Amino acid sequence: MPSLARVQSMLTQPAFREGVRDMRAVSLGIAAWGLVTGVAMVKSGLSVQLALAISLFVFAGSAQLAALPLIAAGAPLWLILGTAFCVNLRFVVFSAQMRPYFEQVPRWRRLAYGYLIGDLNQVLMIRRHPHPTHDPQQTQYFLGVSLTNWVAWQIPSLLGIAMAQHIPGSWGLAFAGTLALLGIVLSLLADRTIAGVIIVASALSALLFWLPLRLNLVAAIVGALIVGMAWEAWSSRQLTANAVLDGTKP
Repeated sequence: MPSLARVQSMLTQPAFREGVRDMRAVSLGIAAWGLVTGVAMVKSGLSVQLALAISLFVFAGSAQLAALPLIAAGAPLWLILGTAFCVNLRFVVFSAQMRPYFEQVPRWRRLAYGYLIGDLNQVLMIRRHPHPTHDPQQTQYFLGVSLTNWVAWQIPSLLGIAMAQHIPGSWGLAFAGTLALLGIVLSLLADRTIAGVIIVASALSALLFWLPLRLNLVAAIVGALIVGMAWEAWSSRQLTANAVLDGTKP
């Protein structure tokens, strides 16, 4: 376990503080969504103890919300676990993407970092440090965004669990959660690649809404992936071409 002096040293690092600042810009939306999820878990019939355990150990809002209706309906355990597994498959990709950044650190630290990986801190990390260099500043930045993300989610989620019995369902918390997610998405539109992916995914999802079995969402994901990869490939070729013209690349 890290000593108190080591923790204090980490908190004072410029890269760590930069990560905190970057994540703080979207933490309000994360907090609102965490509050909604905490309330929803208890409202779905979970005990406070189980809801606390899920918030702390699962730490995946989309998987939690996907599993809640199944838990409330008394679905088989294999179906609940399978649903959560499918929803969280993206974290396998995230972890593989982050491996080059942390392959030199001990395994227990890699496991801890894997627990902290989330959608937004992953985006911010790759945006700030697109190429792994094993520079300690990259690790410090990752810890800054990741720990801020964890706190911004857990505290409101635990608060929602504690206050769920006192919050009327008529307050429309599901709609508030949707607005929170919308705020997070809009905060990412400054990046042209991410903006293009969001626009394509949203358009395909709306245009293909008539498809059965929610296949419009599958089509939206596939279309967004194609657009994102094509844009990245085009951007890479443009950078290479510009470097050749500038004489910085043979």
